[in-house]
Amino acid sequence: MTLVWPLFAALLIFGVPIWLVMGATSMLVFVSEGQPLLPMAQKIVDELNSTTLLAVPYFVAAAVFMERGNVAKALIGGAEAWVGGIPGGLGLVCVASCTIFAAMCGSSVATAMAMGTVLVPAMLRAGYERHFAAGIVAASGTLGILIPPSLAFVVYGVLADEAITRLFLAGVIPGLLQAAAIGGWVVYYARRKGYAQEAKVPKEERWRRTVHALPALSVPVIVLGGLYGGVVTLTECAALSAIVAIVLSVFVYKGVTFSTLLPVMAEAVRNAAAIMIIIALALIFGHWVTEAGIATRAVTWATELGLTWWQFLMGVNVLLLILGMFLEVFSVLLLTMPVVLPMLQPLGVDPVHFGVVTVMNMEIALLTPPVGLNLFVLAAILRCPLSEVVRGIWPFLVLMFLLLLLITYVPAISLFLPNLVYG
Repeated sequence: MTLVWPLFAALLIFGVPIWLVMGATSMLVFVSEGQPLLPMAQKIVDELNSTTLLAVPYFVAAAVFMERGNVAKALIGGAEAWVGGIPGGLGLVCVASCTIFAAMCGSSVATAMAMGTVLVPAMLRAGYERHFAAGIVAASGTLGILIPPSLAFVVYGVLADEAITRLFLAGVIPGLLQAAAIGGWVVYYARRKGYAQEAKVPKEERWRRTVHALPALSVPVIVLGGLYGGVVTLTECAALSAIVAIVLSVFVYKGVTFSTLLPVMAEAVRNAAAIMIIIALALIFGHWVTEAGIATRAVTWATELGLTWWQFLMGVNVLLLILGMFLEVFSVLLLTMPVVLPMLQPLGVDPVHFGVVTVMNMEIALLTPPVGLNLFVLAAILRCPLSEVVRGIWPFLVLMFLLLLLITYVPAISLFLPNLVYG
């Protein structure tokens, strides 16, 4: 048992994938306790036997099809028709499009990739500095895991045994505040730099683009409306989003043809499988953390130190921000939550509010090197050094840090909608 943590740290230092690290250490525990490995496999099956987790592959499929199926282009066209004529209009188009796209797919990386492919070249042609264009897309893309539906909230809800619908609602106001903060900086910076203002779209063209974008805009209404209207469960909501995404991609916007349908579906399955493997092995690792009494000792330690709720949240923010620099989102969630979640009730921290704080930390993790996935996506799109993308995201990171502090210490912002709807 004493070898577990040194082995865990050594494997991480040598760059072994996190799912393999958690699987290897869990296997070591089973062997050291003289247990056969068959119960470990059975435990993985039992942990994955969850209707909530079944939503993950469907949301992943929806994200892939909307990214590949020209849905992003339709949203961009609609947003450009209404805000394109404002100073920094293309940047605002990016923020608005990412906000809407986030309400459809639940993935930050997919949002950044779909929007960046179209909007970054357009912003460069309009005279935007390359690092600024990259920063807008990278920061706006993080809305994909904050505005519902969100894969990160689904995974957190499973770990915390918390209602996903409450978590989704809790992310709405913080997500809109973040979009407003990013948009405000875009307008200010564009005015200061004197970027050319886009010509206003004629009225007839504006309505044509809006009508063209309506099928895409209907997705959040259909999916989230069905969920909160009590028509469908979360898993059915996820399946519905995947079906609507396929229909839009193949029959409406025709970005996916019948000849490319299977390859795109295979990509969705591959992405979903990667996430589910991480979740499966992390749940086993979390089970061991609980059974070994580590979570209980953490609660005792916090009580003996006399930590207040605000000190605890500050410490967790620092921990998550540091881990987010080196691990991807799901790895951080699955690694830390089994230890941290039992401490919430003794300290009087609402698990829904804590879920929003956690996901906002994961947003920042997507933008912080060396493992910020959104940074790599934009560097690949721009074909530029990672350092140039990093240069562009610093102003947005400052805004996100300030918003994180606000949400952390004013729980009412994230809890207002869940309490209004569910009491």
